[in-house]
Amino acid sequence: MPGNSGNEDRWSLVAVAGVLSFVAMLDMNIVNVALADIADGLNVSAATAQWAVLGYQLPVVALLLPVGRWLDGVGLRAALLSATAGFALCSAAAALAPWAAWLIAARVGQGACAAVLFVLMPVLAMRSVRPEVRGRAMSVPATLGPLGAVTGPAVGGLLLDQLGWRWVFLVKIPFCLLALLVVRRAMPRDGRLHAPDRRSLADSSLVAAGVTALLLALTLASDGPAWLALAVAAVPPLWWWLRGPGGRPVTGALRASGLLRAHGAVLSLAAGFAAMHYVVALHLQREDGVSATATGLTVLAFPLGMGLAGPLGGRLADRYSPRRVAVLGACLTALGLLLLVPLGDGWSPPDVAWRLALAGVGMGLNGGPTQALVMGAAPPGRAATVGSALQLARSLGFTLGPALATAAWGLAGAAGGARAGLALAAGAACLAVPLLALPARAPAVRVPEKSVDVPLTQE
Repeated sequence: MPGNSGNEDRWSLVAVAGVLSFVAMLDMNIVNVALADIADGLNVSAATAQWAVLGYQLPVVALLLPVGRWLDGVGLRAALLSATAGFALCSAAAALAPWAAWLIAARVGQGACAAVLFVLMPVLAMRSVRPEVRGRAMSVPATLGPLGAVTGPAVGGLLLDQLGWRWVFLVKIPFCLLALLVVRRAMPRDGRLHAPDRRSLADSSLVAAGVTALLLALTLASDGPAWLALAVAAVPPLWWWLRGPGGRPVTGALRASGLLRAHGAVLSLAAGFAAMHYVVALHLQREDGVSATATGLTVLAFPLGMGLAGPLGGRLADRYSPRRVAVLGACLTALGLLLLVPLGDGWSPPDVAWRLALAGVGMGLNGGPTQALVMGAAPPGRAATVGSALQLARSLGFTLGPALATAAWGLAGAAGGARAGLALAAGAACLAVPLLALPARAPAVRVPEKSVDVPLTQE
């Protein structure tokens, strides 16, 4: 491995963090458009084919917190290589699936590897550069990850029309191979990989059971509000975990960092974005009769604004402060969503597009600085734990947003459903502003150190 000086930034590893964040988030939505073809190709029902999506999403969200604790005690390089290789192998297995059970098993394995990648990416970006350029580095995965989620359906539709459903799984493999090559050459060895102990496996089972029940309740609520009752089943395992030896270090790390409000802001912004995306796409096509192509181009205004503003947000955070830039971004996002509410019934794509672009600029300015704010305040040896909580907040927000928008739409009725859903989205975004603007005092909680996060710029 080539050597480097202690002050050298490893931007190639930051690029890896961005690419793998994009790929992992792309897989959250890219398969949705191929479900009908998967059902026909494997001769299964649409409900069975739906598990090609849920089989990935459930382990991603359910394993984030246990994976975070485990990664705080293992080598970052070994974990990254293993997770990336596993993600690629499971993608290939899914593409080659001869029957549904094979496909679902491959997607569950892929989701478990993705959970490791989600936790590692902000840690990798943070540790690959000096603190004075951390905002720019954190903006790379913070921007590319959500862009992957937004562009997933478009990429999946193109592959489906041109090459068939199996290519929806194969398209990510070249990016994984490139990431493996860069990591092997540019990343210093920093420890070995070891299996979780029995206590960690028990903790993982409790968290996985609770989060899976919660995620299923939110996901299936659109089919019927009665599914929300399933969320009650999430309470006992999560309560036992929080009160036990597995949950206390996680809550202790978050309290010690004094950034519980920032995690709430991440969840509320993600919920607002997801609710807005759901309502706008549904209303334009069903109510206003806009074509699918025009709807897709209109909704793309949001990721376009986000992609353009993301690098700027990182630079501003390095020059001023992450908190100020994060608050500015949250304000612009809230303003863009608020301006959607009074549009009334006569929506036109240009009217919607510039408002979405404004909200996207806000999200771009917010993402990197918020991650830099949270990860920079993580206690020593707890970066992966704090990063996993951050990713869990974002993932739950993405799931919670459409479920709440569906409920608001149903309560308001057909006439005012879209406006109610947008008002909910705007309210969630507005909530993020005070959560970020008011810094919390860190209580005097001492978190035991398991390891020290040594920057990858030092060898």
